[in-house]
Amino acid sequence: MVGYDPEAKSVSTAEAAAAGSASGLVTRVLISPLDVIKIRFQLQIEQLSSRNPGAKYHGILQAVQRIFQEEGLGAFWKGHVPAQFLSVGYGAVQFMAFESLTKLVHNVTSYNARDSFVHFVCGGLAACTATVAVQPVDTLRTRFAAQGEPKVYRSLRQAVVTMYQTEGPRTFYRGLTPTIIAIFPYAGLQFSFYNILQQFSEWAIPAEGKKGGNVKNLVCGSCAGIISKTLTYPFDLCKKRLQVGGFEHARAAFGQVRMYRGLLDCIRKITREEGPGGFFKGLSPSLLKAAVSTGLIFFWYELFCSLLHSLKNTDSTTRKEG
Repeated sequence: MVGYDPEAKSVSTAEAAAAGSASGLVTRVLISPLDVIKIRFQLQIEQLSSRNPGAKYHGILQAVQRIFQEEGLGAFWKGHVPAQFLSVGYGAVQFMAFESLTKLVHNVTSYNARDSFVHFVCGGLAACTATVAVQPVDTLRTRFAAQGEPKVYRSLRQAVVTMYQTEGPRTFYRGLTPTIIAIFPYAGLQFSFYNILQQFSEWAIPAEGKKGGNVKNLVCGSCAGIISKTLTYPFDLCKKRLQVGGFEHARAAFGQVRMYRGLLDCIRKITREEGPGGFFKGLSPSLLKAAVSTGLIFFWYELFCSLLHSLKNTDSTTRKEG
């Protein structure tokens, strides 16, 4: 049901937006702890190793224990309010744009709307559109998740006012360049591999074994998330480093801090100071998060679309009988 299919039931723009919002909201609640750990790892300059005495975080379990001991259970949902705005808005715009673009391709070009290349291009463009729309919220979410104790920002309103007054409006779009560079192939690969895996499963699984469609959607989405995240991860790390620029005082408790003049400067400094491995800090929780979040996003999207269709069909039947 993801993407326009002239031979099957398709969703309207409003249904795609509603299903995308709902899937983003539910998924965000479940994956927020992994997101916080991933961001902490990405922002740590020191090597993620117990052999490094200056490193605050060494691994996933150690990070979970330390964050819980120092900041409490609520720390795993730091920045959850802006993160929910991000997920709901992003999900709505992304799926609405994707469904519209695949339908447009089918109507005005000779390409098959179910082709994996079409899904790659449309998925990338849809994600870029959604990213520009929600980038300020993403920056807020990152800062809330990154700050330690005592907190610099006590509320969303205070964060917005403080950032605007002290750093200017452009600060809300910090890290946009690497985000756009990374999000196009990342989202494109997500939609493309999800489509490929769905087609493969239809070929590989006998007709009598196709009852577990929801599980299949979850597995295909998880695999697509792992593949796409691994291939585009370095840009995600650079984005996070740039988003906390000018926020160094709140990072002092976590170890060393760096200031970057832009994407190229960020790449140069990470290469020189941290080596190639520096671009993959936090990859483990990130892959875990990508597998869970992408799987759940597609799972919930397909499920909510099915529910909306069922409700619409029930309503139509009721009207006819009336």
